[in-house]
Amino acid sequence: MSIIGNTTGIAADTSRLGTKANLEKAGKQFEAVFVNMMLTSMRKAKLADPLFDSKAIDTFSEMQDQKVAATITEHTPLGIGKAMTDFLSRAMPAQGADAAAEDSLNPGTANASP
Repeated sequence: MSIIGNTTGIAADTSRLGTKANLEKAGKQFEAVFVNMMLTSMRKAKLADPLFDSKAIDTFSEMQDQKVAATITEHTPLGIGKAMTDFLSRAMPAQGADAAAEDSLNPGTANASP
């Protein structure tokens, strides 16, 4: 019996997804974190010794990378956040007519009391 890939009987936890606006906000934040990590990795891949090297410069560079990542995400997004938002929005619980269609697929649970 393989545990990997076997999701029968496991209900997806969608309680933290909330609304579409929350998903979009989370997508933007995820993309900002991703871009920040990318900038940090690029900075660490230095080709020569820096002219000024200190903890203060490192701290300033980290803050600058965070601000640049937020600006890039806001003005010219890469699309990673949108892809994540689209993927997670498919997992959101059905509402309205979709819920009625889902109930018709599972007739044993349609009239069950909580």
